Amino acid sequence: MISSYDVGSLPFDEENKLNLFLEGAFSYLFNSEEKSAVFFEKKVLQAFLDKLNAGIEVPNYPQFRDMNSMFLSMIDGIEKIKEGYVEFEKLSLKRDKGNGVIPEVEVIRRKAKELSAELGTPLKIKICITGPYTLSSLFLYKNEETFLKLAEVLAKIVEINTFSDKHCKTEIVSLDEPTFGFIDDPLLDYGSPGREKLLKAWDKIFHVAHVKDAKTCMHLHNTSDNLFWETNYLQILESHVNDNLYRNKTVKKKLEEKDKFLKASICITDFDQLIRIHAKTHSTENLTQLDLNKYVAEAWKNIRSGKLDPTIFLEETETMRKRLRNVIQLFGEERVLYAGPECGLRSFPSYNCAIEYLQRTANAVKHFSINS
Repeated sequence: MISSYDVGSLPFDEENKLNLFLEGAFSYLFNSEEKSAVFFEKKVLQAFLDKLNAGIEVPNYPQFRDMNSMFLSMIDGIEKIKEGYVEFEKLSLKRDKGNGVIPEVEVIRRKAKELSAELGTPLKIKICITGPYTLSSLFLYKNEETFLKLAEVLAKIVEINTFSDKHCKTEIVSLDEPTFGFIDDPLLDYGSPGREKLLKAWDKIFHVAHVKDAKTCMHLHNTSDNLFWETNYLQILESHVNDNLYRNKTVKKKLEEKDKFLKASICITDFDQLIRIHAKTHSTENLTQLDLNKYVAEAWKNIRSGKLDPTIFLEETETMRKRLRNVIQLFGEERVLYAGPECGLRSFPSYNCAIEYLQRTANAVKHFSINS
């Protein structure tokens, strides 16, 4: 059976209270009764429940914060300047920021008994961590050792936040590396020490999750660099809908050789792209790029003014089901463990629109049949 999971992020629907939420993310670990902490807990719990009620079987902790700054803010020994981050001493976890505890995960851990009782079943949770390569790309100065230094603290974060009890289990730990493969990085030249160090960094983090009995996943936006195949403890790969990962027949052989699996990405999450697809589908003319850009700008204008329902741009469940069927037919049911959106939904125009998309995705997976 294929299960559904989401990548994590959602739009924040109360812009005037975003600062209160961000304050609560800090205060929750030290004083959960403080006003901002109460608000933070409420928002996280509601979003997690909304994902579950939408039908997502392994929801990621709700992610309303910027992921990169979220994890970098937990690390001591670095300083942010105008041009980027600078390492000035040995990296470690900040005690005054929770010593590695992710507040969103802590909310779910503390409330797991109540949530599982309400739903009538134990919970499964997915935890995503920004990878060492992506975080290092924000450093003003870095070398191959930077990957390993970041992996040391990230592995501790994984260890601290991966848990299992009768009410809730960390099902998946995902390492998110959206910048990997996009730039020509001399540190990753074939045969360079950097490639070997990054591989060791990834495996250090994945090994911790493996020991804690969680499945391991890597979230990519580009798979042109094949270094990820060499990881020892990585089990599940995922990328964007149109990535070669889901189109190349040689991937099946690789999956079997390396004993790895896929999460099928079955719906596009770039909302501008969804608007462009809608424009092309509903136009009788050949639209130029300028035409499409104007269409996107006009659509957003009407969405923000309330004149246009953004759900008209969402992909239909049957489209998602067709993509899932294509992936399974190419790679076999035994190599596809999960399915879900290609990325987070933070760019969506509203929270309700994002939850609707998750519901369509969950329905596509739940009612899927290879023969239908």
